Amino acid sequence: MSLAVVRSLTSAGGLRTQQDVEDFEQEIVDQYALAMAAAGLTDGHVGNARTAVIDFARSLPGPIWSASCDDADRFLADLRQVGRAANTRAGKAGMVAQFYDFVISRYQGDIHAQTGYVIEQPIDEFNRPPGRAQGEIRIPPSNAEVEVLFSQWRSSIPDARKYLPAARNYFAASLWRRLGLRIGESVGLDIRDWHPDLGEFGKLHVRYGKGSRGRGHKSRLVPAINGADRLIDWWLAEVRHQFGPDWSDPDAPMLPSERFDRELNRCGRVGDDALRRGLGTQTELWLPSWAGRLTPHVLRHYCASSLYVDGMDIKALQELLGHEWLATTSRYIHVHSDHIEQAWTQANQRLTSRFEMGV
Repeated sequence: MSLAVVRSLTSAGGLRTQQDVEDFEQEIVDQYALAMAAAGLTDGHVGNARTAVIDFARSLPGPIWSASCDDADRFLADLRQVGRAANTRAGKAGMVAQFYDFVISRYQGDIHAQTGYVIEQPIDEFNRPPGRAQGEIRIPPSNAEVEVLFSQWRSSIPDARKYLPAARNYFAASLWRRLGLRIGESVGLDIRDWHPDLGEFGKLHVRYGKGSRGRGHKSRLVPAINGADRLIDWWLAEVRHQFGPDWSDPDAPMLPSERFDRELNRCGRVGDDALRRGLGTQTELWLPSWAGRLTPHVLRHYCASSLYVDGMDIKALQELLGHEWLATTSRYIHVHSDHIEQAWTQANQRLTSRFEMGV
């Protein structure tokens, strides 16, 4: 076994050859990947970030510490010319920006000592694509429209050609509507995740919540408010056992498919596509003006907006939806155009009531 030669970063003039330059670049990229892993980011996220950084580095005429905003402009313009979506471009720009934040923080002094470069952040407010989060707003349907859709949907279930899938799809969509669950969170639920004895309404243990910045799953307990407790009771008492004998198995999926896994002796887990198709079909039937536009995530926005209008504060909404940042929750709230007028009227009514009580 031979020992590798370790180059001292503090030694001036350490980059004598092109190979030294390439080795130093590789070392920085590897250290960035190590830092992301130390922060708890998933392997998939680390791999995607590393790929984005390497792609950007390959587009540069010089080493990574020579990158400028002009280089980033060309890189992002090339991505657009080859047809990459705005979300993809925004994601790559964000990963490159985070990498350079890391380099500036940890390697600025070493790079300047060895190369004379003062490294700069090549991604700025002018060239960073907005992406969906800033460029697209998921305005949900009104309360009346949602009520029409779900009331007609539920009344049609007994006459459905396949009763069990129809009831399952309605139940899943109702979780999105009432609790704001993500589609992946609802698919990942098992029967044991329902705890009717916790709290006033019972709670769902959402074990596959979305973690921020690729940090894997983030679990949370979601109280079965907004009528969700009665919905879950209906599902477990009247429907779930009809899928198969696994209804009493705590590890069986809450949302099963029609296939039965003989090895595990329980139903398979329904897929995202089946639930999306179920919502799409019912929307075309009962709310055609929203056909092709009403998605599980739009119902999540509807849940946040309706609960906010009904008086739930934004901090409670943040916990319900499983957001790390309050700013994210604020983008989920869409109120009607007369919301300000209604709030003003209600405030004045409360003020008048206090004066009358004091008289």
